[in-house]
Amino acid sequence: MTAPLAAMDGALLLWFGLTAASLVVVAIDVARTPAISAVMKWGWILVVLYTGPVGLVVYLLSCREPFPGGHATYVAPLWKQGVGSTIHCVAGDASGIIVGALAGMGLRMPPRVDAIFEYAAGFGFGLFIFQALFMKLAMSGSYAGAVRRTLLPEWLSMNALMAAMLPVMGILMARDPAAMRPDGMRFWGVMSVAILAGAVVAYPVNVWLVASGLKHGMGSARVLGHGAGAHDDPPARRPPRPATLVTMSLATLLALAIGTAAAVRWGILR
Repeated sequence: MTAPLAAMDGALLLWFGLTAASLVVVAIDVARTPAISAVMKWGWILVVLYTGPVGLVVYLLSCREPFPGGHATYVAPLWKQGVGSTIHCVAGDASGIIVGALAGMGLRMPPRVDAIFEYAAGFGFGLFIFQALFMKLAMSGSYAGAVRRTLLPEWLSMNALMAAMLPVMGILMARDPAAMRPDGMRFWGVMSVAILAGAVVAYPVNVWLVASGLKHGMGSARVLGHGAGAHDDPPARRPPRPATLVTMSLATLLALAIGTAAAVRWGILR
């Protein structure tokens, strides 16, 4: 093993150690904070598992209850609501992408077919499980209605997330074939970097979705007389105009096209 690769593996060991410590801190804290809804608790646990100490810092700055009863006020700013929406996106979509990548490698899919499969798995997991199913459990209404309400915002979020994840995974794996082996540290290191990049790109889209009333943000569970799974209703917002929705859809598709082109030009999709 060359010196740079040995240093990389050492850095990954340190990263995974910090990730384990961060995961313990967040898991204990969300378990002790009844104001954080069950959906967000699982979301934070998954996101910190994928993003390590970065996710821990974001949790402390945006969601951790500063004092008993202060969670709703603390998470009220739009930027924190956007963080919560992004956590929903990353926890669901990235989980599906990882499952899709593992399945694609196990079935020896061609890279371009695998990329499509990962997109479909991420979108399906995010929409049907982490968005529609979990949100149905947190709010009254039917599952079919939850799917209809979350279809468009989930698609926009997924486009933004994949726009960054695809080129990062493709380029890094093309330069280090060992990163394509799920039984090795480098695969999971690449996934962490890709998910972090995806979260950064997806964040402004999710801020817009929350500001437009198309997605819930961080939320604060009503625990006194309203049920532990309920959410505070988001403030009423004027729905975006159709032209604005078309513009945002085209923007996320353009970002996805640029990311795909980068993975084709410099990554494993060549």
